[in-house]
Amino acid sequence: MKQKMAPSPSNSLHLGERIEQLSVKRQEIIRPILEHPREYVLLSVRAMAKRLKTDPATVVRIVRGLGFGSYREFQRHLHELALAFATSLDTMQSGGRGPSVPTHVVESLEQDLKNLQGLKNSLDAQRLVALAKRFHEARRIVVLAADLAAQLAGYLEYQISLLGLPIFAATSAGRMLHLVRSVNKQDLVIAVSFRRGLRQTVEGAEQARANGAYCVGIADTYLSPLARECNEIFLASVETTSFGASYVAPIALLNSLLAAVGQYHRPQTLAIVKEIAEEQRKGFRWYNP
Repeated sequence: MKQKMAPSPSNSLHLGERIEQLSVKRQEIIRPILEHPREYVLLSVRAMAKRLKTDPATVVRIVRGLGFGSYREFQRHLHELALAFATSLDTMQSGGRGPSVPTHVVESLEQDLKNLQGLKNSLDAQRLVALAKRFHEARRIVVLAADLAAQLAGYLEYQISLLGLPIFAATSAGRMLHLVRSVNKQDLVIAVSFRRGLRQTVEGAEQARANGAYCVGIADTYLSPLARECNEIFLASVETTSFGASYVAPIALLNSLLAAVGQYHRPQTLAIVKEIAEEQRKGFRWYNP
């Protein structure tokens, strides 16, 4: 099943440009919604109009003026906007309000399962196969990720390096700058950033693509700037009921990619893992009671 991206305004103008074309009065009406999408995303058009002290017809006209085909489409956009701009306070406050800590533990696990199910339902395996081909053909593979996402970059670099592929993780602004400066059309760049997107990662992807590299984004919303800067994007939810971000789905996405890369040249992979198996049986790294 193909990974689908939620709809965005149908014309070529960015949403900010469409807002500027509204009358001043309508801009004042819509601004609270876009600044605090989490507070409005579940409201019906009638309830939203009441809260904004206007009428439903005006809300619908504003929504259409922004380029959305329907109010439901606008609600989907608000949902993505709420994800993109979520803070730790937002996620914790919107999480379950069960009476006990064990209840919160169960709710956290349920959210992780929901994130995994969303990935399973949306991921297109053929796209991963095509990406695996690029991994094997690239002169260099550069992974851009910072902050908490740096853990994902390290994980992918470690696993891919077992196969002897030329992969380099950049998790600081300086290293990103130096690595992307020398990439070209023979290189593959994986940029990982969630919610609004970290500036250094997004700008790194932008520079890499300008240099001709094929850029793949990993994010959690189609509103991520990586969707604009990269050649293609994979989505994996990081929604959580707690104060942080859940990386269960992003790790599962990387594991699916690793499976594709490993199986793409199976004989070659088997030859390598036979050598690895020997070290795992007799290597000095392992504790021998």
